[in-house]
Amino acid sequence: MVRAPVHARRARSWSTRTVGTRDLIPSFLIVCEGEKTEPNYFRRFRVPAEVARIDVQGIGANTVSLVRKAIALRDAGDYDQTWCVFDRDSFSLRSFNDAFTLAERSDISIAYSNEAFEIWYLLHFHYFNSGMSRADYGKKLSALLGHRYVKNSETMFDELRDRQADAIRNSQRLLRTHQPTRPAHDNPSTTVHLLVQELRRFER
Repeated sequence: MVRAPVHARRARSWSTRTVGTRDLIPSFLIVCEGEKTEPNYFRRFRVPAEVARIDVQGIGANTVSLVRKAIALRDAGDYDQTWCVFDRDSFSLRSFNDAFTLAERSDISIAYSNEAFEIWYLLHFHYFNSGMSRADYGKKLSALLGHRYVKNSETMFDELRDRQADAIRNSQRLLRTHQPTRPAHDNPSTTVHLLVQELRRFER
């Protein structure tokens, strides 16, 4: 079952931390499977540096390897929330599930997409509950956007920003159809909205 991540549940209780007489701003480490698509999206959130620190890294690793990298980066830094962002793709059932197990054991939150990150984009326009391939995502996005969808685009966040609340509602509705949830099998499904909701709290 997919629950609100440990970090997400804890985050609602604070806006800044205080050490002695010094306020420390909240900090996020977001470690992405993709080197461009996901980082290009999350780096566009309008969160001032004095409100929260957002460290987005595109690693080019997947599933368990990505979680291990996130653990190493988290342990070498100072972060309040650590997230891994990755897709189901064609990875083996075992590696995908092992990534969830390792993340939960290591207090790391996951924003996953099954089958690909583009399901999050599609949910900005409509509620979708039919399994799709990567090729289907691209065709549907091109039709909805009114221009050819280009993977690794740096403009998707801005193009979709006004529809973000709709995407959150559609994602929540989609997850409710998969109860109890089985991320590796639930195509389509995504928990990207959980991370988006956290970042929206700090936008100005």
